[in-house]
Amino acid sequence: MTVEALAGPDERNPEDEPVDELAAPGPDAGDPITVRLTDRGIIEVTLPPNQVIEGPQARAAGAAVRSLAQGRRLPLLLVITGVVGVSVEARHTYTTSIAVSAFALVGESPVDRVIAHYLLRSKIETIPAQFFTSESDAVKWLRQHARDE
Repeated sequence: MTVEALAGPDERNPEDEPVDELAAPGPDAGDPITVRLTDRGIIEVTLPPNQVIEGPQARAAGAAVRSLAQGRRLPLLLVITGVVGVSVEARHTYTTSIAVSAFALVGESPVDRVIAHYLLRSKIETIPAQFFTSESDAVKWLRQHARDE
């Protein structure tokens, strides 16, 4: 079973009810950040392409990650393909997550690689992190950091 949520800008559902989806539009009301927990115990966060990721979006995604993790530390796959940029506040949010046991960043272009290294530069030293151009390679690497909890 896979659980999915979209990260909303105010970190809550407007109706204050349990949610499967929240919307976090980008600066031009673009696509939201998607957050899901896979059957393999890996949290997948996909950043919307052609957008700059700002702090409020990152905080909402972080809240969705913590909710899906339910107090556990899980490996996280962060897909950054096509992202234009990540703000300092968003970078801080992604790299200081307490719910993550390992980070795998996936991108395709040289720009994606630069953004990944920007994110990795400020990660917590005790959390393994690596950039991949292949999602399947990233998942293989993350599986070694999945725990049965």
